[in-house]
Amino acid sequence: MSRKISVIWIIVLSFAFGVLGSLGSSWFLKNDLTIEKPKSFEDKNESGRNLISNVKSSSSAILENSSFIQASKISTPAVVYIKTVSETQVQTSPFEWFFNPYSSRSQITTGTGSGVIISQDGYIVTNNHVVNGAQQIAVILNQRKREYKAQLIGVDPSTDLALLKIDADNLPFLKFGNSDDVSIGEWVIAVGNPFNLTSTVTAGIVSAKGRNINIVNNKFPIESFIQTDAAINPGNSGGALVSLTGELMGINTAIASKTGSYSGYGFAIPSNIANKIVKDFIEFGKVKRGFTGLSVKDIDYALQKEKSISLDNGVYVASIVEDSPVEKAGFKIGDVIAAINNKQTESKATYDEVLSYYRPGDEISFTIIRDGKEKVLKCKLISEESNTKLLRKNTITSEELGADFTPLTKSEKEKYGLESGIKVSGLRRGYAARLNLTNGFIITKYNGKSYQDAEKLIEDMKKQSRRIDIEGYGPNGGLRRMSFTGM
Repeated sequence: MSRKISVIWIIVLSFAFGVLGSLGSSWFLKNDLTIEKPKSFEDKNESGRNLISNVKSSSSAILENSSFIQASKISTPAVVYIKTVSETQVQTSPFEWFFNPYSSRSQITTGTGSGVIISQDGYIVTNNHVVNGAQQIAVILNQRKREYKAQLIGVDPSTDLALLKIDADNLPFLKFGNSDDVSIGEWVIAVGNPFNLTSTVTAGIVSAKGRNINIVNNKFPIESFIQTDAAINPGNSGGALVSLTGELMGINTAIASKTGSYSGYGFAIPSNIANKIVKDFIEFGKVKRGFTGLSVKDIDYALQKEKSISLDNGVYVASIVEDSPVEKAGFKIGDVIAAINNKQTESKATYDEVLSYYRPGDEISFTIIRDGKEKVLKCKLISEESNTKLLRKNTITSEELGADFTPLTKSEKEKYGLESGIKVSGLRRGYAARLNLTNGFIITKYNGKSYQDAEKLIEDMKKQSRRIDIEGYGPNGGLRRMSFTGM
């Protein structure tokens, strides 16, 4: 009997606990205390989008990282270390000079830099300033750790480029890319040997193009640098600026720095300029550059205001050499050149760059703006020698006065609204310099007289009157009057 009662109680208690459990579950579900609500379809969709976005971002980062790695693998074997040795004569000490005023002694100086192999058979491009004045040039292949004696094929001070050759075969090399295709904001790497640290790779973006920073010390400088924020330091000169596809886009040349070390920006010569210079050296043994016979300048706010120019881009024709191709083609001072062979010339830097691609004898077309209308003029380029002859046509040199004197050309007379005048150039120490004359100064009157003939002006200046009055225009176009007594 007692066993039956026990079984009945167990059944009753089980039923009661079951009911209570069921009621408790319903209460918890109703009040959402322990079970998380399922996400809506929109929430699930957003999660999916975030996941896909993260995957894409990760994949892009992986691809970009692999591009840096691949570009580095391609370029580092092709960038070499350059050592130079130069011998210069230095002044003797005051003690040595006292016993022998004509004595001098030599001093050995060494330099380092970088270079880029551009062919399997050992042609190497670098900067002119890396090898300038060197009696010995050695090239060390960073990967092979082998040193080669280099032959200097040619230098071009106008672009600060030089071409070397070493006796070797089957070398790793970089192919020239098209620097016109480089975009601002594009990733690039700089490869070189800064501070004697060989095979160094840094990365950055292209910050600007067509930069002119006035560092090339030459009569006809060509500066249209690619600006980058990839770290470049002393020793990087002559090294490679490389795209992420492993193509040579520039030759690293300079940095903007007050300390001599990297402080934000570096500058590289575009590969299209370097490629043309290299081809000239290999094919002709020298650079063949085409000249037009005109000079141009950038259009800034002051010029816009002075000449009532409505254009922001293009270059202003400032002067034209008499009997030059452009004068015969119909160019006039005040024309604005907007393009050369349909390639835009936004600034003097890009104008110089585009012109540097062509050689004497090439016929090119200029798109100009005159009186608000567009015209196309064509002319053949001349050599530097022919350009110099035209510039010096009718020029008379006076060693006694220490300057060269040239009558104004027709275009120069039109520019200044003059009927006569003599331009001063080639100033050195002498009487003309003591008169505060500067290169490019135009003498319109000397002691009240006007001159068409340079020889007549020189003759009168040699008389050196006790009182001298000079009237003329400075290189900036401003009218100047100067008086001297007892010269």
